[in-house]
Amino acid sequence: MTKLCALSDAEWLHDPALKSVLTALRSSGAEARIAGGAVRDGLLGRPVSDIDIATDQSPEQVIALAKAAGLSVHPTGLEHGTVTVVAGARAARRSFEVTTLRVDVETDGRRAKVEFTDDWSVDAHRRDFTINALYCNENGDVYDLVDGLKDLEQRKIRFVGTPSKRIEEDYLRILRFFRFFAWFGAGEPDPDALAACVKAKARLAKLSRERIRQEFFKLACAPDVVPALGLMIKTGILKPVLPGRFDLEKLENLCQIEEENRLAPDPVRRLRALSKDQSASELQKAFVLSNAETKRLEALHQLPAVSPIFRHAERQTLLYWHGQQAVIDRVLLDWSASSAGADNPEYVALLSDAQGWQRPQMPVGGRDLQAAGIAEGKELGRLLHALEDWWVAGGFKAEKADLMARLAAIR
Repeated sequence: MTKLCALSDAEWLHDPALKSVLTALRSSGAEARIAGGAVRDGLLGRPVSDIDIATDQSPEQVIALAKAAGLSVHPTGLEHGTVTVVAGARAARRSFEVTTLRVDVETDGRRAKVEFTDDWSVDAHRRDFTINALYCNENGDVYDLVDGLKDLEQRKIRFVGTPSKRIEEDYLRILRFFRFFAWFGAGEPDPDALAACVKAKARLAKLSRERIRQEFFKLACAPDVVPALGLMIKTGILKPVLPGRFDLEKLENLCQIEEENRLAPDPVRRLRALSKDQSASELQKAFVLSNAETKRLEALHQLPAVSPIFRHAERQTLLYWHGQQAVIDRVLLDWSASSAGADNPEYVALLSDAQGWQRPQMPVGGRDLQAAGIAEGKELGRLLHALEDWWVAGGFKAEKADLMARLAAIR
């Protein structure tokens, strides 16, 4: 059982920017409440960043009231009743998404057509999970219309209403179930929710890869990602997202190493640890990876295994030719695949070397070679590369005079 925090003294709830938005929305006598994730995280004592607001006023009324109060307004999602309101002093301006109470009247598993309402219960019952269907006012009073508080205390991830119906409204909720289970759940998953996810798993193929990527990367960074992914693999739910074989043990080791060494969870690195035989191009296709992310995975493939027995000079050479990010990734992944513990001193030292490395600058460049009478072209490039190889092989110790003498010897 998790003890929930009182919201009345929460610092984020007394933010002047938030208060100005709530005051503006209530100026007509209507209601405005903080909704969803901010309430959930606040009750759990977790940091609160994005704050969403629900109101029984129409989007047009929200715009009018916000402008009347001197606040900036951006109609970011009017078809779904969402308006972005910007408030606060110049140095502390914040954006708040304000959404009119609504009900989904037509869905196709990806998008929804909505109708606005003034019924808070209707709005709560169209949300995905009970722990996300909580509201609070400016005083920290919590409104719970779906038993979300009880589920939050018990760390139970439960769909609002019938699980299959919630999933048919948006198939992404299958992945969201496992994401929230990895972040907030405990014990065994809700059997009705899990059964509904398994039954609808083929529907994941209907989702855009961009939406899948966004949800999967959030899941990948969760504290309990391994049990959640293990459940997805066991039930076949991960297969439509990422076919292939998986290495949960390696991922679990990586998570332990990250935690022990105070490293932030990295979704790309965790994805590589999980994926046993998928190539960089296959992962790029599955998760719409950026060019930089794909190159990062390709660099890992090109880099040889890194061992703590490597001498300092060997480590420096690898860092110079392959780059700091690639070597850090390689160290962590090789460490995860080994029998060494998360506090292994040899691997800790190897990681520390890579983290503290600064790329040295060779003392000569193309202009120096031109000044020595070498014309710009292929020959200059060949000689410059030869000098660089020699300089790196010598441990980066050669100075400009040494390099120019070497140039004279190899011309």
